[in-house]
Amino acid sequence: MPYEPPTHTVERSLRATTGARIIAGVDEVGRGAWAGPVTVCAAVTGLRRPPAGLTDSKLIGPKRRAELAQELEKWVTSHALGHASPEEIDELGMTAALRLAAVRALDALPVRPDAVILDGKHDYLGRPWQVRTVIKGDQSCVAVAAASVIAKVRRDAMMAELESQSAECAVFGFGDNAGYPSPVHKAALREWGPTPHHRLSWSYLDALPQWRHLKKVRVSAEAAALESGGQLGFDF
Repeated sequence: MPYEPPTHTVERSLRATTGARIIAGVDEVGRGAWAGPVTVCAAVTGLRRPPAGLTDSKLIGPKRRAELAQELEKWVTSHALGHASPEEIDELGMTAALRLAAVRALDALPVRPDAVILDGKHDYLGRPWQVRTVIKGDQSCVAVAAASVIAKVRRDAMMAELESQSAECAVFGFGDNAGYPSPVHKAALREWGPTPHHRLSWSYLDALPQWRHLKKVRVSAEAAALESGGQLGFDF
């Protein structure tokens, strides 16, 4: 199914209405995974024409996505990644962990952006950043789409490396599922229980009586409530 290519419409609007010149597109990957970090990429692209086929990373096959990520890393003006670990997700909740990862990515850019285009409808970044949220920005905005592809490929590679380097992780199939709840992942959890790379505050442990004692209880009920929607629908 063909998709409309992303444009620089939002970037041009921000330039015209705010005077921003350096604009970063920001997207995350790993929000709904049960294991591994949440990863955020910040990408600055300017107004140049992007490589052919750029769109939301989820709409691109793995082989082409990997090729495109290599092209994008050379094509973008600058980019950086930030991660929040499973321990930080457990401690802070997903909303705060996303902000932590995004700030790490933005702070790692060589020049601080004047404005940020954030994929989605919720501004998890907030002040002092000047943020424009765009629903499906990873399809419609060039900089966000570029960030989406780079983040996805980099995080997938991290999870595959975990599987290849750790016998403990090999049974979970992280190279294929990237820490998301696949049948292989669920079966391994039932048999072996979670690893240190799993998010131990998440509700999937409620369905595993033999491992439920490992569940971490977050101090902030408000933070737990904010992320609860992202943990539903994963019945064993």
